Amino acid sequence: MGAFNYNSDHSHLTIVIMHISKSEFKSKALEYFRQIEASGESVIVTDHGKPALEIRQYQAIDRKPLDVLRGSVVRYAKPTDPIAADEWDAAR
Repeated sequence: MGAFNYNSDHSHLTIVIMHISKSEFKSKALEYFRQIEASGESVIVTDHGKPALEIRQYQAIDRKPLDVLRGSVVRYAKPTDPIAADEWDAAR
């Protein structure tokens, strides 16, 4: 899996994430899943040498539904005004 590299004064930690090809991942997927579950490290799957997917351990995000939407309203002008019939489809 990944490796940890320290610079000479040990003040900076660099994490190197393993890159594997799609064909290698296909033949050893279960092995990689087990390694990811055990270590928590990510694996980048490449397609012709370019990153295509990141396989990582699932981390549940415990948020309230309204917290997810907070800040997503672009415009909030006169929310109680009626919507005209020709604007109804655009409001959905």
